[in-house]
Amino acid sequence: MLRATFSTAVLVLCAAALLITGCSTKPPTKEEREAVNYGPRPDNYEQIVRDYLRNRLTDPTAALIEFKAGPTQLYQRDSVIRDLQFGWAVCVMINDKNTRGAYDGYRAGVYYIRNGKVVAANGGPDDGPIGAKFAREQCKELGYEVP
Repeated sequence: MLRATFSTAVLVLCAAALLITGCSTKPPTKEEREAVNYGPRPDNYEQIVRDYLRNRLTDPTAALIEFKAGPTQLYQRDSVIRDLQFGWAVCVMINDKNTRGAYDGYRAGVYYIRNGKVVAANGGPDDGPIGAKFAREQCKELGYEVP
């Protein structure tokens, strides 16, 4: 009985580790990356991200939004919980107020923009711990080390 419980626990821990890492698949090939049309570099990327966040923040008028890196052409790997996505990626640090009116602290978010709109997001106010992990990694890839 104890051996079965231990085996079950190990299996559950392995499954959780796979979920936490996002179960990444192989990255797109060089040919696939070169064939993608990223569209024009968005000059108004700050406004595009702010518009995207407006309905996702607790207090959009008081939220502190700092643009740290990008826009840079970047792809997000395909995983069990995230689709392969290409776009102009922007690393943003966001400090939103909670429902009691106090700031919660800065959280990283990475937003992929294509053709004037956000097509994918990692981290930020409406994402969980896996998205936050992806956002930290992608911010680093964009040139900003999240503290």
